Amino acid sequence: MEAFVLNSQGRLVFPENFWPDLDFTVFETLTQFETVIRRDFEAKAPTGADILSRVESDSYSDRHELLRDLTLNLMWVNRYAMTMYEKRPMRWRDVPRHRDDVFLPVLTPWEEGERKISAVQNAYRELPAAWDAEAEDRVFELVFHVFRNRKHHATELPAIKPTVAEILAEPGNRTFHLPAHDPDHRLFSYQEIVDCYEEVPELEALHRRAMVLNNQYPWDVSQTRLTEVRAIEPDDFVVLFVPRNEEVMAFIRRVKENRPPRRRPPAAAPSQEPVQPYPPVEVRKSFRVMPRVESLTAIKGEHACSNEDLIRNAGYNWSPMSVAEIATKTGIETRAYTEMDLDLMVLIAAQGAMEKAGRSAKDIGAVLFCSCTTTRLIPSLATWLSGQLGIYQTHASYDLIAACAGLPYGLGEAVRLLQEVNRPVLLICGEKFSDKIGSVRTSRMIFGDGACAMVIGPAPAGEPSDIEVVQTYASGPVSEVNSIIWPNPEFDNNITVYGPEVRALVQRYLAQMLAELKALPHPEGGPGSLLDAVELVVPHQANKTMVSKAAESAGLSPELLYFNIDRVGNVSAASIPLAIADAVQDGVIDRPMRVFAPGFGAGAVAGYAVMRVDPAVVVNLPPAAASVEPGRLPFEPPTSEDVRVAFGE
Repeated sequence: MEAFVLNSQGRLVFPENFWPDLDFTVFETLTQFETVIRRDFEAKAPTGADILSRVESDSYSDRHELLRDLTLNLMWVNRYAMTMYEKRPMRWRDVPRHRDDVFLPVLTPWEEGERKISAVQNAYRELPAAWDAEAEDRVFELVFHVFRNRKHHATELPAIKPTVAEILAEPGNRTFHLPAHDPDHRLFSYQEIVDCYEEVPELEALHRRAMVLNNQYPWDVSQTRLTEVRAIEPDDFVVLFVPRNEEVMAFIRRVKENRPPRRRPPAAAPSQEPVQPYPPVEVRKSFRVMPRVESLTAIKGEHACSNEDLIRNAGYNWSPMSVAEIATKTGIETRAYTEMDLDLMVLIAAQGAMEKAGRSAKDIGAVLFCSCTTTRLIPSLATWLSGQLGIYQTHASYDLIAACAGLPYGLGEAVRLLQEVNRPVLLICGEKFSDKIGSVRTSRMIFGDGACAMVIGPAPAGEPSDIEVVQTYASGPVSEVNSIIWPNPEFDNNITVYGPEVRALVQRYLAQMLAELKALPHPEGGPGSLLDAVELVVPHQANKTMVSKAAESAGLSPELLYFNIDRVGNVSAASIPLAIADAVQDGVIDRPMRVFAPGFGAGAVAGYAVMRVDPAVVVNLPPAAASVEPGRLPFEPPTSEDVRVAFGE
């Protein structure tokens, strides 16, 4: 998992957007890998011939357009080197001849290279600057240095290069040849690249990408020749391609051995609607113990990732998009990220909720944790939290994976557990997406980090329930079930979102939810339905533009909707309680109000709660950082003696 980093200016940088670092454990065949390469490197990249055609037809409007095409072209030229190999100049006499883990590329001279180079240079001089001529010149100098010294054709490059023995079997094969090499050839350091800054976000992304491209050639590229291997002298240098890591080497061996891929699940069966609808649960009619919301605490990530930050970090595989276009498409201006582990963030929220409710560890009867981004499996995060909070025993502590419907699912479980234990249930919803997004643009635009916790206790005898109705659903057409995936092997095991399918499930569920609320009577016996008694709608903060349109088409008044997604992004299971906490902070919930809270998302899950929210029980917590002494682990690692004792030896 790749997290963001903060550079020396305190700005967010996403390294994976500039250094492609694919997970080769997910590729079983060369075809699978090449499909990803075509999608991420070739689909958006022009060839040298394409650039020449645009130059000669005067179709570039400014220098930025030309610079973007040049960097995309050079990323495509390096598509296999950047993802699979390190390039290491080595004296020919010292090159091992019989190893299977070092390679020499076979290269073909670039067709019409000089014509293309000259055309690009002349076009750049004549084109107007898009924003900042001085900055654009800096980027062009770096990019053109690589472009004009490119020697080889790139269309037919194979992913797996020949070994030295294989290239020597055909002495007429050409490869990189250097008459000399300085091992101290100047490269950009990691910190220099991360600290790169331009006033214009689009130019910063291009500048950083240009620095990475220059580092793809750890030698003086102006000295590069393409030479037949039989003509290379012992003291000349060649450029070895060495697998970046053992995962790449294992992939190469799998391909060469032609191992059959693993068996895949069969095609999904056609979906069938249930024999009858599942009715919503009316808490007062269905249960004896009425739930009361004793507290709700919220904590957000301490770093704001703005739309401008996204543009500064535009990945090599992103389509162009402006700051304004991101806001229009998603309704998001910033999303909140944290450097904390998810475990710590949810622990802070849980402690705050117990303190606000005036509850101690001995009071808690059950702990529920709702998340789709936890990486803690054994013990579950709910059981870990129980231990951290000092709870000696619960009736139940377990994790729930219901993605963006986490709150409705969690509330439904909490109400049921309350009947068994008649003691407070601690419900926590938390997500950390910022380190699970990788270079996938749609996910990076949408998701954020945050956590919330609620103490739901038994109401005093005769008092009404704070949670009036709960409902949950799951499944649908397989395209909707798989509309949001993590881990996703097709996108380097990062979170991916398929927008049209998500939109379809949101529209389907919202219509179903509103029909159910219209069929339930007004809770105070007044005219109309339960929907008419709703004072505020706090939906899952999926995408403001999408949810607003879906809600309006389903018949919900836009004035009833509350959003905070513009400030925090989509925080999946935690999004509804985070929005409720912000609605209190914003003064929108300024008295006890009846709130309709619908959620929907990954797995085609959905659900809603109609609940009474009292602003007096809600607290927004300030983010806090972990306190671990420098040089020390936050735990004492077990010794081998500890293990022997544990097993009774």
